[in-house]
Amino acid sequence: MTDEASDTEAVDVLDDLFATIESRKRELPEGSYTTSLFTHEKGENAVLEKIGEETTETILAAKDDDTDELVYESADLVYHLLVLLSMNDLDLADLRSELEDRF
Repeated sequence: MTDEASDTEAVDVLDDLFATIESRKRELPEGSYTTSLFTHEKGENAVLEKIGEETTETILAAKDDDTDELVYESADLVYHLLVLLSMNDLDLADLRSELEDRF
């Protein structure tokens, strides 16, 4: 696979994941973990707690030089950050714009 194809797939997976999060937010299908985050009685606080937990686990994996765990926990962290963006009516375009401004 070329680097360009790999970059495109990485963008697609984030876009696809965010689209799924937005779909769960609208449709609230039963049995979905994402739905449970949007409907949890603690609301945004539940997601913020998960972000704190995943951040700690990511840091510990990095400290322990456990690259497999680092990737796994980083994926959890990114997922929960995307849920938080969605909860605040933000999207990947907002995130991309901020990153572009910093670049």
